[in-house]
Amino acid sequence: MEGDGRCSQPFHVLGALLILIFLISDIKTCSASTKVEPHIKASAEFIRSSCTVTTYPRVCFQSLSAHASDIHTSPRKLAHVALSVSLSAARSTLAVLSKLSAGNHLKPREAGAMSDCIKTIGDSVDELQQSLEEMGHLNGPQFNSRMDNIKTWVSAAVTDEDTCMDGFAGNAMNGDIKNKVRGHVVNIAQLTSNALALISHLS
Repeated sequence: MEGDGRCSQPFHVLGALLILIFLISDIKTCSASTKVEPHIKASAEFIRSSCTVTTYPRVCFQSLSAHASDIHTSPRKLAHVALSVSLSAARSTLAVLSKLSAGNHLKPREAGAMSDCIKTIGDSVDELQQSLEEMGHLNGPQFNSRMDNIKTWVSAAVTDEDTCMDGFAGNAMNGDIKNKVRGHVVNIAQLTSNALALISHLS
């Protein structure tokens, strides 16, 4: 029996060592997270403050705060991410509109409005894509002319999105279809408007 007790001691020691290693590792992890947290907090506050120049500050913060670790406190990165978020939403909306158009028995007026809307949102996607590509070439002596191009394209994208919504105005439209379309398009219109405000503030 005494022999068994002595043999069990190394296992107790090993267990204690494992617990100690786990605690040290946990302390290091907590320490690392406390170092990251102030940076993320500063970035979030920067985004919140920057969004005050937009027409839809709440939408602005909600859509961009998830990208705080990429934005840091850079106005240019903020504008770039805002444009990227708007483009992603526009592409997603275009896919939804195409699906709605193919999967519903639309009246002639609804079908016409949907076709026009798909075209204008497609134009918006192209304009936002051009703007995003131009954002990658802002360094250099052509900064002002490139910024003018970006603002022109993003402004055109906002106009296209508004045009789509105008096509679904009136009581003659199917309420369900109209609400779905307007819900998606209003979202990208607000995101694009916010992106334009941040870009204009950058310039």
